[in-house]
Amino acid sequence: MSDDDNDNHPEAHDHAVVLGAGVAGLLAARVLADRFARVTLVERDELPGDAPAFRPGLPQSRHVHVLWSRGVALIEELLPGVTDRLLAGGALLLDTPGDFLWLSPADWFHQVPGEKVLLASRELLDWTVRREVLRHERIRLRSGSPATGLVGGPDGRSVTGVEFRDGDPLAARFVIDATGRTSKAPAWLAALGHRAPAVTRYDSGLGYSSRHYEIPPDPARRWQGMYVQGRPDVPRGAVLVPQDGGRWLVTLIGNGEHAPPTKDEDFLDFARSLRSPALYDALREATPLTSATGFRSTANEWRHYERMDRWPAGFVVLGDAACRFNPVYGHGMTVAALAADALRKEIRDLEPRNVPAAARRIQRRTVATAEVAWQIATSEDMRYAEMDGPPPDRATRFLQRYMSRVMVGANTDPAISRRFFGVLSLSTSPNALLSPSTVVRVLSKWRLPTAPTATAYPPHHSPPQLRTPQG
Repeated sequence: MSDDDNDNHPEAHDHAVVLGAGVAGLLAARVLADRFARVTLVERDELPGDAPAFRPGLPQSRHVHVLWSRGVALIEELLPGVTDRLLAGGALLLDTPGDFLWLSPADWFHQVPGEKVLLASRELLDWTVRREVLRHERIRLRSGSPATGLVGGPDGRSVTGVEFRDGDPLAARFVIDATGRTSKAPAWLAALGHRAPAVTRYDSGLGYSSRHYEIPPDPARRWQGMYVQGRPDVPRGAVLVPQDGGRWLVTLIGNGEHAPPTKDEDFLDFARSLRSPALYDALREATPLTSATGFRSTANEWRHYERMDRWPAGFVVLGDAACRFNPVYGHGMTVAALAADALRKEIRDLEPRNVPAAARRIQRRTVATAEVAWQIATSEDMRYAEMDGPPPDRATRFLQRYMSRVMVGANTDPAISRRFFGVLSLSTSPNALLSPSTVVRVLSKWRLPTAPTATAYPPHHSPPQLRTPQG
């Protein structure tokens, strides 16, 4: 339902509010609609209606996004048919690494088993999911309406609604903050008498620069995407993915003095400086469709609401608002789907009147779904000298060395690759890479190279043939 409907009801006993209409908020609203008679989805941006479009609240949408197979499955379970609608809109469901030229820190991936990944512009993905969510008769949208605080009960022991800059407060029995990286929850809770949460932060200083290209015709091209990863000694990388609209989206990646340029004239020079010329070769005859756009807000940050001594009934912080990751690992949307699934499991047997009292447990269970993605992102970011945050402990350094050997094996060994991509896609427990049989296989078969061994192109691939000018 649209925001033309009256959502400011005086009764709150059957009403839930979700702040933020990104993926985390949309999925949370759909889950709550199974328990509450009314759910209001509040978004500060005016949202596009008839077609996908950029909005200011998602500046990162201009850079590469991926939805791993686990996220695809969970969203499909909540919104049956949404995957087909995304594909009909131009999204692609590809095999990783099979449909990619992928240069890992160790070497090129061969044709080994992996996982599916859905690729689409963030505008298409959000718009399609939002349309499916708003089909539900219990969900209303209130867009262009930034929240300014929480309405609290006595002594801040409960949250009973949301305040707005313009207009009356909106009463609710249950409120979820899914406003993402710009969440004001710490200040809002402080206004109710709560302490700020402890924060753990790791920032490798990674930066992005992205632009769209028209896909040049090449009947000999046997790949659909490309990923050239950087390494601590060469912290420059790039990813190229096909998107809806017959476009490539190319994101350059680097940190510190290797941060990618945002000037159009420098974009190709950075691509030329990567560990392999493959991505530069793909772009040098492609036509740019947009100018380069930068993004620098890539720190891993966990606000530990789950550790707070006091927690108000009726309030939960979800998604990036609670725990966010370096987006280079592509986990944000999949973790949002995992959190929505955890929310569903926690409330499915509860009457609406009993949901607020379960808020502390829900907060802990939903944020726990981020633990694997957090471990992957932070342990990898700790490899970089520029990283700002607690140094790696002995266990983390051991895990880093072991995972470097896992990567060597995953390049060519189907047994290791299957487990590696299962963990990377958050489909499989990390224990799959730590089982005795896997550890023995990795340590007995795979060694770290003493010098760079990657060729310019992977086996059985060659540079594209440049067109000869006609004269």
